Amino acid sequence: MDQFLAFTVVGLSTAAIYAVIGSGLVLTHTTAGVFNFAHGAAGMLAAFSYWQLAVGWGWPVPLALATVLLVLAPAFGLFVERVLMRPVQALGEAERLVMTVALLTGCIALARWVWDPNSPRPLAPFLADRPAIRLGPASVTWHQAVTMAVAVAVAAALWFLLHRTRAGTEMRASVDDRTLAGLTGADPLRAGRLAWMLGIQLAAVGGILIAPAVALDAQQLSLLIVSAYTAAVFGRLRSLPLTFLGAVVVGLLEAYLAGYLPQNDYLPGLRLAAPALLLLLALLVFPHRRLLGRDRRLVRVPLPTARGSLVFAGSVLLLALVLATVLTDEAVVSYGTVFSLGIIALSYVPLAGFTGQISLCQLSIAGIGAVVWGHLGARGELWALPVAVLVAAAVGAVVALPALRLSGVYLALGTAAFAVILDRWIFTLPAVDVFGVRIALFDQGSVPVTGPDLFGRHLTSPTQLLLLAAVFLALASLAVAALRRGRFGRRLIALRDSEAAFVTLGGRLLGAKVAVFALSAGLAGLGGALYGMQLQTVTAEQFNLVAGLPIFLIAVVGGLGAVGTGLFAGIAFVVPTQLLADLGSWAHDLTALLIALAGMGLAHSPAGVVPRMHAEWARLARDRTLFPVLLGVLALCWLLAATGAVHGGLLLVAALVAALALNARASARRATDHDVPVEWWGVRRPFGPEDGEVLSRATAAS
Repeated sequence: MDQFLAFTVVGLSTAAIYAVIGSGLVLTHTTAGVFNFAHGAAGMLAAFSYWQLAVGWGWPVPLALATVLLVLAPAFGLFVERVLMRPVQALGEAERLVMTVALLTGCIALARWVWDPNSPRPLAPFLADRPAIRLGPASVTWHQAVTMAVAVAVAAALWFLLHRTRAGTEMRASVDDRTLAGLTGADPLRAGRLAWMLGIQLAAVGGILIAPAVALDAQQLSLLIVSAYTAAVFGRLRSLPLTFLGAVVVGLLEAYLAGYLPQNDYLPGLRLAAPALLLLLALLVFPHRRLLGRDRRLVRVPLPTARGSLVFAGSVLLLALVLATVLTDEAVVSYGTVFSLGIIALSYVPLAGFTGQISLCQLSIAGIGAVVWGHLGARGELWALPVAVLVAAAVGAVVALPALRLSGVYLALGTAAFAVILDRWIFTLPAVDVFGVRIALFDQGSVPVTGPDLFGRHLTSPTQLLLLAAVFLALASLAVAALRRGRFGRRLIALRDSEAAFVTLGGRLLGAKVAVFALSAGLAGLGGALYGMQLQTVTAEQFNLVAGLPIFLIAVVGGLGAVGTGLFAGIAFVVPTQLLADLGSWAHDLTALLIALAGMGLAHSPAGVVPRMHAEWARLARDRTLFPVLLGVLALCWLLAATGAVHGGLLLVAALVAALALNARASARRATDHDVPVEWWGVRRPFGPEDGEVLSRATAAS
């Protein structure tokens, strides 16, 4: 009994922290209409800042707390609202979600960059020198007592703010209808600022309270938010009392699992994954009218032509050939993953771009493809590669089943929970025999991965694997482009526009969602298998949730509807990392920070960079004079680099300068062409693809 009471006290103390953090999530969502994925990261930054002031610089604890909670946290909340969230307020829910994911990635990278993750930073509990409070057979430390008191005070203060003050009424009214709230005299901008400032303050309070009980690690502290996610979903993202009840359930569950879970090789990960399992269960069980909500402000999905798709696939193969002939073997190892990671990024296009289903577990599914190939293709058996793809596709089909009930931010939460379950539990399981069949994943360690046997030759060299990955990326890009042009692709886009209309017109919602989830998961599994071949050894940490967020962000920046996003994401993810690698280990965090900043710039180009680049460079590609000149310059640079006559970096700069100059010239010529009267089109200048629409409108107007 004494042990049970002790675990209960620990669970209630943890629940109080989850309640404080979860109430901040509910406050932000209820008043600003945004589910903040970076809420835990804000608390993590607050904990690091408090450590720096109180321990690193020796400030008095009250002064350090006041600085963090009353100055830094509100300032950070004001920055998030003014600089990041306000520009995307006019866009859709997906864009706001991506912005918070970018903020999460940026906060983790910033913390790891500023504070060396290899240096321990212990943080003492509050009033640690005082004896514990005895409550019968149980004892409560002063830190636990302070935590529970803070949770009660936060609950009372938030209820009073939202229901008994004009500011709280403005905050609740602004999320329902900002225009109508403004007509009644409310100020939606002021309400949004206040909501973000208070939400970040609550995250800071929770981060500081929980930091003494865990390691001061950027990733671990940021992912503790999963437990607060669960509490907030218990409250259906609007009820503070139910959020506190959910926090109690999660806190007690974690404490009892830690105390009573049997000790063996299969269950320790279950305790770590329990909040994610509970979150997934809560998403599926609790009814909520917003679960099937659909954002109406949608970005146009480009329609690739057959000719353009073939040209792009050829460009992928040509780029691979250039890299294979120009780079050294060591450089091929570093840059070769461009194409395999590109396939993983491409898996977002049919799922999120065509269908509008946001998934944050694609890299985790890629890990399944890598580990299946590693075990079944240990001797290079080629048949194991389609098996790895099919297993990954089957996992994607399983993920699709709850997708029938979830959409938008709820689906993102569900897929994030699924990724955490894989990270913390499934991937940590040892090998097990089921009906005489040995099933092994990472087997609590690393898995060696080799290349396949192809036409009687075992592909093992980095150059061979680079070319193999490039061939598969080209084929996958052609397949996705054909899907977009085909009947099924049009049905997927119709499903994205309106699920109700899709079903009304005879579409099968279950079949369509299962098919697209399986397709995207199969692509991710293929990319994961190829990625593992190039790495030669894979571990579970390489495929966790946090590792997959930068790839998702780059895919969003590139444009989730564009087929070229796969290659763009592979290049943008790998090349800056390798170029900055010589600066030191911190360069990886700098790269992640740059990716996060790019994601935060989504408001300036919601359709993505790839469609914009295509529009800007299409003039040069259609110019019959300048485009051959560009090809000649690139061929000359390639020849000089392959023979070693000139340094490759210098040639790269020269090629970029020549391409930019020729593109500028093509744009100028095109602008001059537009000055030609319509009746002289086709005589003084050639017809362009867009001229037909202009002529049709002119004819109709006359």
